[in-house]
Amino acid sequence: MSAIRKEVDVSMPPDVALHARPAGLFVKTAMRFESRVTVGVEGKAADAKSILSVLALGATGGTRLTLTAEGDDAGEALELLSACVTGLVE
Repeated sequence: MSAIRKEVDVSMPPDVALHARPAGLFVKTAMRFESRVTVGVEGKAADAKSILSVLALGATGGTRLTLTAEGDDAGEALELLSACVTGLVE
């Protein structure tokens, strides 16, 4: 049986960049899941469970992120991560 793979696009709030504190919250949320989770920005992809990889994306306010999860809890992971991104504050 193959793993469940899901993908969703979500926009960051206009006044929030994905720097240390917001990225840390995002990574902590991603680490709650067993699924392999990636986040993509403008053709670049990063392991959503790696703070350095997420920071290297350089996502700024209003950036559209593509979240992908592969695993048994992929749906739940994307639901929570989407909520995390849209709820980020400075």
